[in-house]
Amino acid sequence: MTEDDRALVDRFLDMMAAEAGASRHTLAAYRNDLERAAEDVGGSIGTASPQNLATLGQCWAGLSPATVARRSAALRRFFGFIVDEGLRSDDPSASLPRPGLERPLPRILDEGEVKAMFEVLEDKAASGEPTAVRNLAILELLYGSGLRATELVSLPRGALRKGQPFLILRGKGDKERLVPISSRAEDAVEKWLEHVPRDSLWLFPGGKRHLSRVRLFQIVRDIAGLAGISPDRVSPHVLRHAFATHLLSGGADLRVLQSLLGHADIATTQIYTHVDSGRLVELVNSRHPLADRTR
Repeated sequence: MTEDDRALVDRFLDMMAAEAGASRHTLAAYRNDLERAAEDVGGSIGTASPQNLATLGQCWAGLSPATVARRSAALRRFFGFIVDEGLRSDDPSASLPRPGLERPLPRILDEGEVKAMFEVLEDKAASGEPTAVRNLAILELLYGSGLRATELVSLPRGALRKGQPFLILRGKGDKERLVPISSRAEDAVEKWLEHVPRDSLWLFPGGKRHLSRVRLFQIVRDIAGLAGISPDRVSPHVLRHAFATHLLSGGADLRVLQSLLGHADIATTQIYTHVDSGRLVELVNSRHPLADRTR
């Protein structure tokens, strides 16, 4: 990447942080995709022509459709920025590859499998075993509130206040959202706090800081294995999907679900209507005003 390109990318990422509220991880991903694209173009991306960009389809032939789509999206946003800033008069991004993508349905667990995960921990936690008490609190928050992995591990020690049935979280894009906390989760966290040092900054301390995302992933898989569920089917995000799908099955409104999950676009939430299409058909057949009419 040329020095001019680096300066442009820095300005672009400054904009993404200030105006779009992009997280540190998102900014790093944009930088990486733009640097890889510069290598593949073999020159400056800031001055790349439509013909230069058209060659990327062949360069990226061995990549997955999702990776191609992500890199193309990064370049489109980058070119849109430099055109808006008056640093370039034309936008060459129409020549970028556009792979056909179908959004995959999320992996989910059925209610019986989630129940089995709780049961395997509840017996151990009842005896006061600290690891089981911690893991039960983790499971209650992941499945009971739909927290993202990063949101959970970075919870401060005093995040939950007795008698306050909700959390105020900062999620993706530094956006705040209200998350309900069940009485079960409140009880589980209260029991876990008895094992957390009073001077700890974090609800789930680990090492010098808080529990890492990698360790959280391992914990969730270990619980699944104890419950007789294939560990490779389970992750913190799968429990978040289960939270959403089971709420929808119970009759939750899609807009409410969007708010609980912290989705900026309801199109992201709508994927759960495909997962639970059977319930939606039954809902129309039983609740629609015409359901009681006969031909």
